[in-house]
Amino acid sequence: MDRRTGPIYGSEDIAAEVAALEARHGQDRDRLRRELIACLSAGLVKGRAAVEEKLLAEQDGLACARRLCALMDGVVRAVYGVVVRHFYRVDNPSTGERLAVVATGGYGRGTMAPGSDVDLLFLLPYKKTAWSESVVEAMLYILWDLKLKVGHATRSVDDCLREARADMTIRTALLETRYLTGEKALYEDFLTRFDAEIVEGTAQAFVEAKLAERDARISQRGASRYLVEPNVKEGKGGLRDLNTLFWIAKYVYRVRDQRQLVKAGLFTQAEYKLFHRCEEFLWRVRCHMHFATGRAEERLSFDLQRLIAARIGYGAHGGLSAVERFMKRYFLVAKDVGDLTAIVCAALEARQEKPRAMLDRFVRRLRGSRRSALEVAGFAIENNRITVVDEEVFLRDPVNLIRLFWLADRHNRAIHPDASRLATRSLKLIDRAVREDQEANRLFLDILTSRNAPEVVLRRMNEVGVLGRFVPDFGRIVAMMQFNMYHHYTVDEHLLRSVGVLAEIEAGRLEAEHPLANSIIGGIRHRRVLYLALFLHDIAKGRDEDHSIAGARVARRLGRRFGLDEGEIDTLAWLVENHLVMSTVAQSRDLADPRTIADFAALVQTMERLKLLLILTVCDIKAVGPGVWNGWKGELLRTLYYETELVLSGGHSGVGQAERVRRAQAALREALPDWTDAAFEAYAGRHYPAYWLKVELPRRVKHARFLAAAEARGDTTATAVETDGFRGVTELTVLAPDHPRLLAIITGACASAGGNIVDAQIFTTTDGLALDTIFVSRAFVEDEDELRRGERIARAIERALKSEVRIADLVDSRRPSSGRERMRAFHVPPEVALDNKLSQRHTVIEVSCLDRPGLLYDLTTALGKLNLNIGSAHIATFGEKAVDVFYVTDLTGAKIVSGSRQAAIRRTLMEALRKEDDGHPPGRGEAARTKASP
Repeated sequence: MDRRTGPIYGSEDIAAEVAALEARHGQDRDRLRRELIACLSAGLVKGRAAVEEKLLAEQDGLACARRLCALMDGVVRAVYGVVVRHFYRVDNPSTGERLAVVATGGYGRGTMAPGSDVDLLFLLPYKKTAWSESVVEAMLYILWDLKLKVGHATRSVDDCLREARADMTIRTALLETRYLTGEKALYEDFLTRFDAEIVEGTAQAFVEAKLAERDARISQRGASRYLVEPNVKEGKGGLRDLNTLFWIAKYVYRVRDQRQLVKAGLFTQAEYKLFHRCEEFLWRVRCHMHFATGRAEERLSFDLQRLIAARIGYGAHGGLSAVERFMKRYFLVAKDVGDLTAIVCAALEARQEKPRAMLDRFVRRLRGSRRSALEVAGFAIENNRITVVDEEVFLRDPVNLIRLFWLADRHNRAIHPDASRLATRSLKLIDRAVREDQEANRLFLDILTSRNAPEVVLRRMNEVGVLGRFVPDFGRIVAMMQFNMYHHYTVDEHLLRSVGVLAEIEAGRLEAEHPLANSIIGGIRHRRVLYLALFLHDIAKGRDEDHSIAGARVARRLGRRFGLDEGEIDTLAWLVENHLVMSTVAQSRDLADPRTIADFAALVQTMERLKLLLILTVCDIKAVGPGVWNGWKGELLRTLYYETELVLSGGHSGVGQAERVRRAQAALREALPDWTDAAFEAYAGRHYPAYWLKVELPRRVKHARFLAAAEARGDTTATAVETDGFRGVTELTVLAPDHPRLLAIITGACASAGGNIVDAQIFTTTDGLALDTIFVSRAFVEDEDELRRGERIARAIERALKSEVRIADLVDSRRPSSGRERMRAFHVPPEVALDNKLSQRHTVIEVSCLDRPGLLYDLTTALGKLNLNIGSAHIATFGEKAVDVFYVTDLTGAKIVSGSRQAAIRRTLMEALRKEDDGHPPGRGEAARTKASP
């Protein structure tokens, strides 16, 4: 489509139309006001449409922002002109009847997004007069009638200076002012006094305030610039960071235009061009977002990412979808903004305007002389940072590009931005010879396995560009996002964070949260293999084949390059290829089924690999993003670890099933000393062997007392609730007459009461009762609050079991429409798989699809209609993807082996999954389903 456009509708057109209105209706103020509002409203619509058309045709974000600003200038000037010429005309104004209309804040910078506020300062020479109040009020009412979001202040010059001294936010807004209309001499007087009385001599205080403000903003919006749903305006690496840089530069270097930054010596010409490119791209994205949504939307959410990628013109290429290519560009721009921030901070530090930084907050601050030599030629410490002594240091020995970061780690110092800039300009020196250099690879492995702050140094290597150049496979995944709701960060950021989590565990800082990993990490023999495995586990993301298999090949190649022996290389490749297995088994398999443990033990084979895989899995999940790791995942992983440890050490090898049942019964009998032998024998006879083999002793004791109490009351329906903050779950025990739809009723009741089921164990007694244990994720920190919530869910279950409520209606009422568009951004093909090899006694049904509220109820209802007994259910989600696993038998307790019966199960479950196409909106989980591992 040809998108070339002609002359754009703008402020001159508005001025001409308003002049015509004044000529026609100047004598009728009421008519003039009505016509003015209609004219300007239509003008804004036409102008914005023309600007959007230009944006789509030219893809120039800054030009778009400036055109929108110019359009608004025309509106404000037109309103002021009509008000002072027709509503409050003064032919011979006194000193107090002067007024300047000034743009401030973002509007003062001369750039606006379609949904931006119109920030105005009505500048007076002295205090307010009746005339100035009337003019301001008349202008504001017209602007409000135009549905504009107007931020405004009416102040004298003295008021402005007084407020600026007291409030740094007001000072910043006044730093970026722009004359619009009115008394220009008054505005120029303000500028002169502002520079002389406010800016002069206060640069350091302003810089510190702005950097502290930036830190607070980033802490609130997300401390990483690689969040996969970034805030384009306020997030790290966004427009506000560029604004902050210019505010600081403008204040310290006393420049009024960005182009003066080169002359001031802050940026090189190339760095200024980079600043301009970053600003243009971010404005382009922001303007497209506002136009596409019709509102001031600043968060680049998943549902918007596809739309904006298409509006900008991205297409699929090189194994990446259009949206992934667009977001990769976004994150590379955010990285460039970070580089520019470092350059400005270094320049300020050289001027003593900014406090010096250290490498890592856990490292003791080391103070030294302003410049001192290091043990390696070509490097020195200057202002407490590692720097280079001349610009030839990398040219003389390109391995110095790695050595720079090795020194930073060894001395616990930050790297001087001048050295970082030189490293970035020298990246081409890292060629095949450097990559294969033994010393370079030794230095890199030292950095990766450092006991200081490996994550911090690796991230700096990545930001400078050295890491991707030295390890090209890593370079391929730099700034790569995965278009799903599960991963919070780009692939490279996730890998670096996982290394950081490992360093934290090894340092003992996460003992309370990860006790098992903390206790075993000191005993592993392959420490450097573990660090390398975490660094490489997602290295092959974005390729056409399975990233685990492709990653194992990459690991073998890099393992040789880094100097590992063959045994270490085998272990490294095995860890990368199987890095998802432990998480998958723990969260989607029945850990009480002996086949599950036997199969996993056969894969792992040795205790060393089990330890390595456990620690790797913990670090991987923890590094996915905030809130992904929880106590329940920890409990599942610990259970799998301990059960596998028993098999690998021969703990169950010589004990038959009958003997294990006998031992379990004997242990329970010992734990119930107040029971008579007759009562215990009667109770023991109510349970099938599977119960004794799968349920641990503490829960067997609770069940025994729970069933005895219910029997004493004459109840066949009862519930019990307890919670566990460390495991992150609340446990509901349900007793009810058994029937195929029982679990569907329970899941429906949980969904209607806001319970998020993460696991379920189902047992049937010999007298026809079901004894089910349902685990729901916690919603409250305090046990007292969580127990009240659990009791509310339990009451809902009891009411449903007694047919006091209609479950289907309650579940449907919990299917919200919110989040529909966000989920529609994703496509997860529904799949149903049946497997008779994963369990000795059950057929395992695995269902994966796009998650939605009520999904578990729909699936268990379908299974109930198929007359299947559910032995256990394991519920997990990978962001927008649900993976629900059911261990089932037919009504006789046998596996499903008939081909026609299996086909009927698949068909029925697929029909249940398609309910979302029949008007049920997709959404996020039962209430907020637990997330599975990466």
